[in-house]
Amino acid sequence: MAFSQSQIHKQALKHQKKRLTQDQVRVLEGSFSYDKKLEQERKVQLARELGLPPRQIAIWYQNKRARWKTQTLELEYSALQLRLDGVVAEKKRLEREVERLRGELQRTQEMVLGLAVPTSPLCSLSLSCEENGSPSLLGDANCQWGNAERLHAAELYRCLMGAEDPTAK
Repeated sequence: MAFSQSQIHKQALKHQKKRLTQDQVRVLEGSFSYDKKLEQERKVQLARELGLPPRQIAIWYQNKRARWKTQTLELEYSALQLRLDGVVAEKKRLEREVERLRGELQRTQEMVLGLAVPTSPLCSLSLSCEENGSPSLLGDANCQWGNAERLHAAELYRCLMGAEDPTAK
């Protein structure tokens, strides 16, 4: 098989990759930053301006768009990963808070069930906290019920919230 002179020349051109100069790359980068798509007129203009074949300009744009898309996806992935990490941390914090509140609720329920109320069940108590004033959250938890015949909801509330002894007033 004999190769013709033109076929040998075409193969030689295929294997000779012309590297772009820094100035050519800078012009192409500037053009790409202005518009990611390459129109025919712009391709011909850039080819004349840079002294390159239009096909090489088109291939450079195609490769640049592929790299740009990959880089954009990586940046978006990183941003989403950061958001996910924040949401996961918030979820863990909320789970710890829920567990803390469940423990507090359990202790409160045990305290309420542990109170001896001889004459009146808790479900029949008045829910008004206004009877003897508002409860103080800063008082100590020492509540002395003495021989109280009836346990009022306001007194129970003050006791649970750490208010002073309601019978001392």
